[in-house]
Parts: sequence; structure tokens; C-alpha cells
Amino acid sequence: MNELILQHQVVTLTGELLLPKGARLDEQTLADLARRRAGSPCTTRAFADLIDFQRDLRGFLAAPPYNTIFSDLVETDGIISLMGQVQLLQPVIDSLDYFHEKDFHTYRHCLMVFALSTLLAKHLYPDDQRSLLGALAGPSHDLGKTCVPLAILQKRTPLTHAEAVILKDHALAGYVLLAYYTGNIDHLPAKVARDHHERHDGSGYPRGISAFDEMVEIVILSDIYDALISPRPYRPISYDNRSALEELTKMASEGQIGWLALKALVAFNRHSRPNFHQCEVSLERRGLAPANNVYGQRADGEGD
Repeated sequence: MNELILQHQVVTLTGELLLPKGARLDEQTLADLARRRAGSPCTTRAFADLIDFQRDLRGFLAAPPYNTIFSDLVETDGIISLMGQVQLLQPVIDSLDYFHEKDFHTYRHCLMVFALSTLLAKHLYPDDQRSLLGALAGPSHDLGKTCVPLAILQKRTPLTHAEAVILKDHALAGYVLLAYYTGNIDHLPAKVARDHHERHDGSGYPRGISAFDEMVEIVILSDIYDALISPRPYRPISYDNRSALEELTKMASEGQIGWLALKALVAFNRHSRPNFHQCEVSLERRGLAPANNVYGQRADGEGD
């Protein structure tokens, strides 16, 4: 497993320096960080009370391909109700407000990963408590991007090596922020923020691990899927839905992501809504990546 060293400082939205660049995230550092908020817990608010976020979310869900995935309106109301039970830390709410103003792509992405993760968790793990854990895992997975300069988040051309390193550090930054705000280094959302770019073949980051929490698995799939089908500064034209699902299927066949959550996602994309346990996923590739896509490329000509 890779040694965890911050490549960029972790600073809260209020300007408080939590850890400097170069800090090692060893047990002692993390324990000291968690203790810093002892006796001063963050306030929380239920997602159900955040009317503006819910309104935006429903608008996003009405657009293709989510209007197919969430075509059952009664079920969708139930999913949003389940999401509504999640108590969001005030700093997470503040981050969503920040992204809404400064980087709308990330704002929308956070809400869509939240919704899709909740839907998948509800069907994969129908027990209410486990479904709620799935909902809890989603909304703060990209919190660490508040530490990434906006010039990098919004760059339309390939990132330099140095910029790519800073961007990748958002996973550790999110972990640090959530461990600090909750005072708990084992808090599920903190682990999700840290691990949502890991892959089963060990090719992911920041730890290069191959086994992780099943709720992390759901967020990983939701994160990749929404990133593919959504416009980005580096890719104004998104993947079409077929191409995105084919890309995920390729990743599953190569052992990077698991099949179960992917089969559920494919089933939700079919109007017949087949049982995902019996859902057949074709390995045939007929789609194409969008033109002028610079994702994964660097200005020095190498990939990330």
C-alpha cells in the first residue's frame, strides 16, 4: 500500500490550515487531527430541509439518461425521501454552496452521485440501515476538491504533471477534512472520500488497494458513470450513454470495478427493468469516446 503523503495543503473553506503539503497521514497525525475538534462538533442539517438542493436535484434527474434510470416516479420519491434522512455536516453544505457558485459541474456531480448511490444501495442492499449507509456515502465524496485551485478544476486543456498531482490529492484532502469535522478517522463518508478512486486491480489511488468497503464500490461506479455522461471543462461533449456503459463494462472485464453494481446500473438503463441478478451485459463495443476529449492526458504528452 502506498505511503500517504499530502501533495497539497488541506485548508478549510474558512481558511483554516489543517495539514501542510508533505504531511504524512500516519496514525499519530490522523489521531491528532481528529482530536482537534473534540468538544466542538459540527452542526448538521437534514437533506430534506435543503429545499434548493432538492429542487436542483429533481431537475437534474429529469434529464437523459437519468430520466430513464429514475423513471419510476414513486420509487424516485422514495429515494429522495431516503436521501432526506441524511444529516449533512454544515461544512459539506457549505461546500455544495461553494461549488454551486464557483464550479457548477462539481455541484451537479456531487448531487447526482448522491442520488445514484442511494438508488443502487437501496436495491443492492435493501435492508433499511444498509440503504441509509449507501445514501450517507454519496454527497461528500468530492469534498476535497474545495482544496483544488479553481484554475485546475476548470482547465480546458490537458493538465501538467504538477496540476494532475494536485487534482488527485483531492481524495486525501476529503478524507482529512471529514476526519477532522467528525473527529472519526473511520467515519464512512471519510473512507469514501479517500477511496473512491481505488480499483480492484490495485491501479487506483491514493492507496493502490484492491479491496474496499461495498459502499465505496457503489460510489466508485456512480462517480465514474456520472463523470462520463456529463459535460466537463476538458470535454464539452460528454460520452453518450451507450459508450459510458461500455466503458464501465470494459473496466469490469479488466477487473478494475465489480460486476454486481454495474449490472444493477445497466438494468436501470433498460425500460424493461430486468432483475439485475439475471441482467446480461454485452461485451460488444459500438460507442465512441467524444471528440476533443483530453481527460487522462497531460500537457507533457503522458497519461495520468
